[in-house]
Amino acid sequence: MENTKDLTEHSSRSEGNRGDSFGMFDGYDSCSEDTSSSSSSEESEEEVAPLPSNLPIIKNNGQVYTYPDGKSGMATCEMCGMVGVRDAFYSKTKRFCSVSCSRSYSSNSKKASILARLQGKPPTKKAKVLQKQPLVAKLAAYAQYQATLQNQAKTKSAVSTEGFNWGNYINSNSFIAAPVTCFKHAPMGTCWGDISENVRVEVPNTDCSLPTKVFWIAGVVKLAGYNALLRYEGFENDSGLDFWCSICGSDIHPVGWCAASGKPLVPPRTIQHKYTNWKAFLVKRLTGAKTLPPDFSQKVSESMQYPFKPCMRVEVVDKRHLCRTRVAVVESVIGGRLRLVYEESEDRTDDFWCHMHSPLIHHIGWSRSIGHRFKRSDITKKQDGHFDTPPHLFAKVKEVDQSGEWFKEGMKLEAIDPLNLSTICVATIRKVLADGFLMIGIDGSEAADGSDWFCYHATSPSIFPVGFCEINMIELTPPRGYTKLPFKWFDYLRETGSIAAPVKLFNKDVPNHGFRVGMKLEAVDLMEPRLICVATVTRIIHRLLRIHFDGWEEEYDQWVDCESPDLYPVGWCQLTGYQLQPPASQSSRESQSGSSKQKKKTKSQQYKGHKKMTTLQLKEELIDGEDYSFLQGASDQESNGSANFYIKQEP
Repeated sequence: MENTKDLTEHSSRSEGNRGDSFGMFDGYDSCSEDTSSSSSSEESEEEVAPLPSNLPIIKNNGQVYTYPDGKSGMATCEMCGMVGVRDAFYSKTKRFCSVSCSRSYSSNSKKASILARLQGKPPTKKAKVLQKQPLVAKLAAYAQYQATLQNQAKTKSAVSTEGFNWGNYINSNSFIAAPVTCFKHAPMGTCWGDISENVRVEVPNTDCSLPTKVFWIAGVVKLAGYNALLRYEGFENDSGLDFWCSICGSDIHPVGWCAASGKPLVPPRTIQHKYTNWKAFLVKRLTGAKTLPPDFSQKVSESMQYPFKPCMRVEVVDKRHLCRTRVAVVESVIGGRLRLVYEESEDRTDDFWCHMHSPLIHHIGWSRSIGHRFKRSDITKKQDGHFDTPPHLFAKVKEVDQSGEWFKEGMKLEAIDPLNLSTICVATIRKVLADGFLMIGIDGSEAADGSDWFCYHATSPSIFPVGFCEINMIELTPPRGYTKLPFKWFDYLRETGSIAAPVKLFNKDVPNHGFRVGMKLEAVDLMEPRLICVATVTRIIHRLLRIHFDGWEEEYDQWVDCESPDLYPVGWCQLTGYQLQPPASQSSRESQSGSSKQKKKTKSQQYKGHKKMTTLQLKEELIDGEDYSFLQGASDQESNGSANFYIKQEP
């Protein structure tokens, strides 16, 4: 059903005749908490079978990890000073032990001036890159820095993003935004209809000297998500008073609203002299035009009602041990995004952010029902007011038939690495659970106790058959320490005595999602899921999108599914009241300018103060509480094309 209506036969309508009048629409750092592996007494889980004994064992900081090539060269992290196996280090240059250290190092040159401005102090000198220090001194300084940021987080509100304007950003660069219809989980995503350019609306007239609020007709010149560039009727090709606003805003109304509400329609002062009979002008211009449906504002309001409520209990992935879940309580709901606080968090700071349709949250009892590992809560009974979330509110997964040919332990595949979302890696099925769920491990970088295995459903768009990257010209990340490069699946399967998971078992559905390369949107940074950033679609492989965060290096890009609930239309943050993180380059310029106002932090810094989402203790980690992320809703396949993108490559 269309969501706009034609404006016809209205040349002689009076205010009283409205019968056929115009009608047309994380994971925060928790340094104080122990992040080491929990003992079996703390968990309700099956024992994990040990990994093959032929793999060398590496002991690091009290934890044990396997690594294919224990004789590889060593390297020292340029950020924290940690010494480890070179091939296990992050990035192609192997300069850092983890994503976190890489982020911290790259943003350090900006930290001094930015922190000074956030504290109301002028920068005293140009920031310098940290020099290497003794490890103990480095850890002490880092711990103090984390504690300071955590204290600031408790006392300060979100940093303002004043200064960034989507309209100016779109106009100045001639960008195109992804349409609202691409985001079925977002407000109006399924009922946006054919709202497009040239739709007419009634809006406040700001070019007027009258003491009361008056309105005038405006037409949509350009759409960018929820935002529209409007031009007052009568300005023709003059863009001098064009302005951006949200179509879903409270001051945007369908044509005819003023007459029905007794509000005056007054032409802008700049063009009042152009016509003597404005009524005849409007009749001529609006005949055959489209406007919003009469119940548009009601639909907007209804689409922003969310079934999840504070005090609901859920099972959610443990951000420190991806292989298990924990009980958490909904603390707040913003635009369908949930701030979950782990039930055992006494000060309510140990939290986790995700969308209510995220595959990372489940109803109470889900883990036991499928055989997933679960951390028992120390709380013996529910706190007053807390109640279990009804199971029907959670996202449904496709039913699968596991009775015939199915995934088996040890089978190889390709998977998005939840700890480095820019990469697709060689992976192994480590355990087959009930209802189609699988435990996956990344080859060459697994903890010996399996604490970094992660759960994907068999229909997940985040796992792919052997050969997917090769046929779609995506760089496949080989196992850490694997020296026979370039990597060849045939050779690797033969060397490891493994078989590839059958191609027919993978999800090959490719929806007509509507995304195009270059489109702008607002996207969750899954490494720091409290943050939603200005982003761009840079590549499309069937249903798999490569998301780039504007102003940041490509190494921070993320592979995300086209139907991921962590992608939003331009203007979503403004509509829901969520804070939008502007492009990093703009943040840097503003932080170094002479403005007296507080400016936003760079992405890295804000992460340090309020990390959340899937954090976990990785093998190279030195400091308890260091956060890493778990992937939410990534995908598999190529832009709106056919599903012939798999190749079967078995020896």
